Amino acid sequence: MSKGKLYLIPTPLHEAALHTIPPYVVEILHKLDYFIAERAKTARHFIKATKPPRPLQVLTVYELGKHTPPEEWQEFLEVAVEGHDIGLLSEAGCPGVADPGAEIVRMAYNKGLEVVPMVGPSSILLALMASGMNGQQFCFQGYLSPKKPQLQNELKRLEQTAKRHQQTQIFIETPYRNQALVETALKTLSPKTQFCIACDLTSEQEYVQTKRVEEWRKSKLPDLHKRPAIFLLL
Repeated sequence: MSKGKLYLIPTPLHEAALHTIPPYVVEILHKLDYFIAERAKTARHFIKATKPPRPLQVLTVYELGKHTPPEEWQEFLEVAVEGHDIGLLSEAGCPGVADPGAEIVRMAYNKGLEVVPMVGPSSILLALMASGMNGQQFCFQGYLSPKKPQLQNELKRLEQTAKRHQQTQIFIETPYRNQALVETALKTLSPKTQFCIACDLTSEQEYVQTKRVEEWRKSKLPDLHKRPAIFLLL
């Protein structure tokens, strides 16, 4: 008996941006009976929006919850070992990128499964594309420290790395702390450092702007409270 495949299925960055998911991805999605997602409710909402040919009730969605034991994660892939294809969904964007699904991908290889990445929106790459910064050398840092003294030190370290290697530094923050991060960054970074704010990517409220820190200090900052955002510096 041949094993099933693990499809890495991208999801929209914004609820109203279903158009960013290619038709071939939706076609594969509609053929699957099994899924793995951080939250079943969010996954079913996305699947429903694609107008699946079958009722949602017949689909099985395994949750990658914070409190789900690792041994259960292993069990999620057993249906693929038995021959069924299964889809991995992120909360938003690409599975496995700044996403706990990376562990599922590792487990899939350990079980001898074929992993199929699919095309879709990546907020990290979209922000880098729109920043005008170095796309040949870049590094995604994930979340920085929420504590101001440590955050200042981390920003200075990233700035030094960016300058030394001409390497774009990319990072994110919990949406309700966006404003505090930007304010700290503009007080900490050197005036000539380029700083990019990219938020609500692919939505009608999309905002992307790159300026030198000295220019940001003279500008009116956008309201970033509770808006998904990505930040870049060089």
